[in-house]
Amino acid sequence: MIQRVWRAGTRATFLIATFGLAACTAGGNSVSEGQLDAPGVDLNADAVDGVAVGHRLVAAGEYELALKAFNRAALDRGKVDAEILSGLGSASLGLGRLGQAENYLRRAIKSEDARPEDWNNLGVVLMEAGKTVEAGQVFRRAFALDNGESVAIRDNLRLALAKSEISATQSVETDDYKLVRRGSSTFVIRPTP
Repeated sequence: MIQRVWRAGTRATFLIATFGLAACTAGGNSVSEGQLDAPGVDLNADAVDGVAVGHRLVAAGEYELALKAFNRAALDRGKVDAEILSGLGSASLGLGRLGQAENYLRRAIKSEDARPEDWNNLGVVLMEAGKTVEAGQVFRRAFALDNGESVAIRDNLRLALAKSEISATQSVETDDYKLVRRGSSTFVIRPTP
């Protein structure tokens, strides 16, 4: 007996829901035939550049999503330029994938539109990998391309030179330094307190 009452109640609920939904779509608030997107979306507006999205995601610490955004931007542009390679390198560096970051950043600095930040980020990767002498050379190049205007690049160069001088005379622990992000894609190496 209890099962029959429950089934009858279920049928009544189903019928009320069905007729209620039919009444909603029969009114004036129905979706027009051509409208498939959410209301409020301007389909004629220009899309946000994938590189800008990737840099925002790197700044937010969402490195995996940033990699996807930079890859999408490369597809949209039809080419992989220095800006995209630098973004891929920065996102890989944030994930701790030093080998991938180094490959991307080396490709970025070979491009004619490479920026001093690309050289700086390659230097940071080299420092993290323990290649302090090469990192010092890369920071020197970044400093020269930037005309000495960036404090972050100057600080990284000083640290690389100091670390290479110290390592020439004695062994240094590599755990004394950490990466600190400045801006959207520039990293600075700082001593840990």
